[in-house]
Amino acid sequence: MQELLVAVARGLVENKDAVAVTVDDPREDGTIVYHLHVAEDDMGRVIGKQGRIAKAIRIVMRAAAVRQGEKAIVEID
Repeated sequence: MQELLVAVARGLVENKDAVAVTVDDPREDGTIVYHLHVAEDDMGRVIGKQGRIAKAIRIVMRAAAVRQGEKAIVEID
């Protein structure tokens, strides 16, 4: 899951070395929170107009998590 998020983010940004993902321990309800970190200059590319790209990233991650029997949330830092 973490590799999927990194691959999607690196496809969007210019500074690919600045892409990092941290994972929190699962919450009480089993939800795993992924924190996506990108360079300051690339935040607009990851968020997109009116948050459309960020929403699409979250949907893809949620769908991939469901296939593995998990729950996932993506936060863009």
